[in-house]
Amino acid sequence: MTTGWKGVFPAVTTQFNEDLSVDLAATQRVQDALVNDGVNGLIVMGTCGENNSLDPEEKRTILKAAVEVVNGRVPVVTGVSEFDTRRAVAYVRDAEKLGADGLMLLPAMVYVPKPEELIAHFRTVAEATSLPIMLYNNPPAYRVNIGADVLQALAEVPNIKAVKESAPDPRRFTDLINAFGDRFDIFAGLDDVALEGLMLGAKGWVSGLTSAFPQESVELVAAAERGDWEEARRIYRWFMPLLHLDAEHDLVQSIKLAEQIMGRGSERVRMPRLPLSGARRAEVTAMVEKAAATRPSKARQAA
Repeated sequence: MTTGWKGVFPAVTTQFNEDLSVDLAATQRVQDALVNDGVNGLIVMGTCGENNSLDPEEKRTILKAAVEVVNGRVPVVTGVSEFDTRRAVAYVRDAEKLGADGLMLLPAMVYVPKPEELIAHFRTVAEATSLPIMLYNNPPAYRVNIGADVLQALAEVPNIKAVKESAPDPRRFTDLINAFGDRFDIFAGLDDVALEGLMLGAKGWVSGLTSAFPQESVELVAAAERGDWEEARRIYRWFMPLLHLDAEHDLVQSIKLAEQIMGRGSERVRMPRLPLSGARRAEVTAMVEKAAATRPSKARQAA
């Protein structure tokens, strides 16, 4: 029942031109660079990809371009973040035709569903595709929790295979594994609880700050996989000030600014988001510059 997915899956950013149209070539460069840096898969058009700021045709064009540039080197998983189930079904059918390797499925946006409505949404979308699905649980952001009752009702759906767990409570990892064993591949989904998740049995990490510091992210997970917890903690402690940004309201702007400082992308975002300014911009810039100046030696030597 498992996907075989494991390791680091950055939630890649969507790059924009000065007029805020999609810069497809720059988006592909970001994706290609991450693959070349050793990540194990890509999540395109998640939160960091500004999914809900994209038009339907833009989403399909971005996905097609991602599949082309990745060219089978790692799995390409696309976010499914729509306002209703009908739109989600239409998108997953197109995503399968365009060559996506999997889906990261969110609850429908805006409306906060009852458990039976959440189950019906996930089941209906899953039945519209043969692609493997990772459910995305993020109660602080989406005001709904994918609880054990919901997962139990969905355990019989064969292509719902994984859960991205972004609740800030690390006890969730153990509770899910105790309840379901290896029925679902569990991924850590909140950057500043990533090592705790890996230590407690998560198969991988869907990461935001990997977009700015991919080599360190890959080495962190590799250290955890080989049981080198001293090295994993060393990298994690260095990384933690930046990883906290992933849990903030302005995570997209912060991650894109970090990308820009590191020469990996542009900080341009679509409204209603605006680039960071004032004291917040200075704070994040200082954090990124300090991290860049003190990068762990293994990652610096590999650069």
